[in-house]
Amino acid sequence: MSMPALFKGRLSLPVIGAPLFIISVPDLVIAQCKAGVVGSFPALNARPPELLDEWLYRIKEELAAYDKAHPERPSAPFAVNQIVHKSNNRLDHDMALCEKHKVPMIISSLGAREELNQAVHNWGGIVFHDVINQKFAHKAIEKGADGLILVAAGAGGHAGTISPFPFVSETRHWFDGPIALSGTIANGRAIRAARIIGADFAYIGSAFIATKEANAVEGYKDMITNSSAEDIVYSNLFTGVHGNYLKPSIVNAGMDPENLPTSDPSKMSFGTDASGERAKPKAWKEIWGSGQGVGSISKVVPAGELIARFKKEYDEAIDPALA
Repeated sequence: MSMPALFKGRLSLPVIGAPLFIISVPDLVIAQCKAGVVGSFPALNARPPELLDEWLYRIKEELAAYDKAHPERPSAPFAVNQIVHKSNNRLDHDMALCEKHKVPMIISSLGAREELNQAVHNWGGIVFHDVINQKFAHKAIEKGADGLILVAAGAGGHAGTISPFPFVSETRHWFDGPIALSGTIANGRAIRAARIIGADFAYIGSAFIATKEANAVEGYKDMITNSSAEDIVYSNLFTGVHGNYLKPSIVNAGMDPENLPTSDPSKMSFGTDASGERAKPKAWKEIWGSGQGVGSISKVVPAGELIARFKKEYDEAIDPALA
């Protein structure tokens, strides 16, 4: 397994906070990084597009101030997620700002592009690409990605269907670079398990929705804390790409979660309209995504407190037979 130099001496846990649409904002990213895990956000969360420049300035300045005050435990690096889909008409604009600010890590999704990876390398950054199967994993590395995010069954958002065990094992047969594992990881024991089966990082999203700093409405946060794995529905209706969603939010929208129609993948869009707003249908704005690990989340807490709990559980997670 490989740990890029970017992370050495800067992590309290081998964790990357997943970029969450709408929810991941500077408050959350900064709190994650100060607590020693990689914080990330989708570039498309900054709306209008010009706001991205302000967000990057703020994140860099606050983390630099923290590092100066805490040289013995500097903050973790941060990452920006770029949707590399043809419908994202902001990609060039947002990548130019990432280059301006020398963003240390890019997380690319929905398309692997050699020119994007080379641009990031030219300014000294690294690229992790998220994938749901081996075909896309090979393509990402062939096009120059530095690391892979294996989005396994049960992950929140646009999830895959492969169990984490074979997904990591089969990837390790041919790839010895950094791997982050996504899918139902919501406590320190699961982080330890991800490491044991061969991943370098746990990639955690849903657990951070129920934090004070997350830009989620209180109803969403409460639903996360009151749900379990059985409350997760896998559907492509809402974006055109299959993903996991909270069943109660589907019911609240007046639909039968057991009988959802399918959607046309060609209709998905990740661009913005003339006003700079993300050009997505608003009909599903209260359909809330989540992974199957929500049963481990029971209350809304500050991100630092959640990460401290993860750390305690991670340190205590040993085989009882070896104790």
